[in-house]
Amino acid sequence: MNKSELVEALAQKTNQTKKSAEDALNALVEVITDELSKGEKIQLVGFGTFEVVKRAARKGKNPQTGEELKIPASIAPKFKAGKALKDIVNKK
Repeated sequence: MNKSELVEALAQKTNQTKKSAEDALNALVEVITDELSKGEKIQLVGFGTFEVVKRAARKGKNPQTGEELKIPASIAPKFKAGKALKDIVNKK
């Protein structure tokens, strides 16, 4: 599912126009992005948690040449699915 399909599904579920569904989706993404950029954590009970994790500097290898590389430390976004979401996805 891509963004336009998601917008259409949201519009149908909420009986809203595609424009208002897209505005709501864009606002949600913007809020999550803003909070993560501040280092904050967003927890949606039953769905999951968005947070940032710090990755330490480490050594790696170029797979083509075998040359050793230094990978710098970084901060990355992370999503951890909640129990309810895991249960629904794993339901058979």
